[in-house]
Amino acid sequence: MKVAVAYAEAKRQVVLNLDVDAGTTAGDAIRKSGILSRVTGIDLNVNKLGIFSKLVTPEQVLNEGDRVEIYRPALGKPPKKERPAKGAATEDDGGEG
Repeated sequence: MKVAVAYAEAKRQVVLNLDVDAGTTAGDAIRKSGILSRVTGIDLNVNKLGIFSKLVTPEQVLNEGDRVEIYRPALGKPPKKERPAKGAATEDDGGEG
């Protein structure tokens, strides 16, 4: 069956398509794809995995057409968005002006 293994960095994306047997797990597909030797820094004990953005374990059995995604660790928390105080006027509050 056809599956893909994907890993993205800030400036490059690697997507490897491969044929695997029924019963192949996400971890098996990653190892079979050769991505571990092509991309340094991937550690299956650290990096989280997903299939189409849904988190899975390396033991997840794959289905035809699945794309196993290897996620990079987050480097920090995203900045908080500032919200106007409750009841404060905003530019689009429909008021006169």
